[in-house]
Amino acid sequence: MLKNYPGIYTDFYELTMAQGYFLSGRKQDTACFDYFFRKLPFKGGYTVFAGLGDLLDILKNYTFGNEEIEYLRTQGFKDEFLNYLRSFRLSCNIHSVKEGEIVFNNTPLVRVQGNIIETQIIETLLLNILNFESLIATKASRLKQVAGEKAVLDFGLRRSQGFGGIQASKASIIGGLNGSSNVYAGLEYGLDVSGTMAHSWVQSFSDELTAFQTYARHFPENTILLVDTYDTLKQGVPNAIKVAKELKEKGASLKAIRLDSGDLAYLSKKARKLLDDEGFHDVKIAVSNQLDEYLIKSLLDQKAPIDIFGVGTKLVTAYDDPALDGVYKLSSINKEPTLKISENVEKITLPDVKKVTRYYNKDGSFYADGISLEHEESLQTIEHPHFPIKKTKVQGFKSSTLLQAVMIDGKLTSTIPNAHESAEYCREQLKKLNPEYKRFDNPHVYKVGISKELKEVRDRIIQSNSN
Repeated sequence: MLKNYPGIYTDFYELTMAQGYFLSGRKQDTACFDYFFRKLPFKGGYTVFAGLGDLLDILKNYTFGNEEIEYLRTQGFKDEFLNYLRSFRLSCNIHSVKEGEIVFNNTPLVRVQGNIIETQIIETLLLNILNFESLIATKASRLKQVAGEKAVLDFGLRRSQGFGGIQASKASIIGGLNGSSNVYAGLEYGLDVSGTMAHSWVQSFSDELTAFQTYARHFPENTILLVDTYDTLKQGVPNAIKVAKELKEKGASLKAIRLDSGDLAYLSKKARKLLDDEGFHDVKIAVSNQLDEYLIKSLLDQKAPIDIFGVGTKLVTAYDDPALDGVYKLSSINKEPTLKISENVEKITLPDVKKVTRYYNKDGSFYADGISLEHEESLQTIEHPHFPIKKTKVQGFKSSTLLQAVMIDGKLTSTIPNAHESAEYCREQLKKLNPEYKRFDNPHVYKVGISKELKEVRDRIIQSNSN
């Protein structure tokens, strides 16, 4: 759907501003915008950057078709502006951190440079995709972090907000999940998909055992039985064991049982003993039902013998923090630095064209991120954006530049990363993030600072606007 009407997947005011720029003769004005977010989600210590692949896939063919043009005509837009949109093509430059990167608040993650119309008009699209996918990828990362080597699957499509469920499934894979039940996302993004049965399957048969046997007959290599439709321990698990024995006689095996209700810690322990007593040590136990990272941690702390976690609602809705407050702010107009001034100092933006440098400890772990003007070379120190007394020495530390070109003159500079590539990159970067930033309770605050020269430019603009 997005790809059909990319030009009007936006807020109305983006288009009115674009027309205003055009009619006032400003279409050749140049601008630079930064995308960043102000607060880490879930009271956590990091965020997983996601959505870049989907954004670039849309921007590479960003045009206004006849249907869109005619619709905008009915909304009062002028013919001369609509004629401009007919031949509209992106010619901007976009620099971004890699999809799957571990990122932090108040750090420019995407930089868009071009004429004022094109840089303005893609704002809503960019925010819609990056904010949502980064949020879900971060939630997925937290789930996988606590689950460790145990599998975590996305079961969230039925509880997601419309078509957002497709992007949510992709983002969950980038964040580290092992697979999804979402068949559409599997086709669209090449994800590993899997699934079992619902209670309705069991209820549709005259008895539970027949339901299990029928399913096993048709899916002997991938039999996972839902055992809590009637009585989990007295009926469901014993019937699953009967089917396991029948499969064994045929040279196949029961893959797993699934619990979807009740006391999951208690039931999984009892079910494990029943299975083990019959020699079915390899049959896994999967669980679902309103899981999140805190419940998974609780289950594992209780030594619940669970092998697979299916997470739905609280993943795809980012249940406890349902929006990432990402923003898109103008930092330069016609090569002159600019910023937004606010009575809240934390909302004062950083001016001019900037770069982001990541510094590393000797062991390769993340040390700090420094934001500086694009022309600046090696920095000696970085300063806290609002408390200059807080300084961090970065001279002599190994470093890398995070913002890399992904689009130049409207053309992609490389192939768009797929979900599995971004997921692998995320896994490797998470290894470089020290444990104190990953803990759920009061995580350590990662150092993000600005250069002295950038601070001086910012303060000078603030001072000039206060006179």
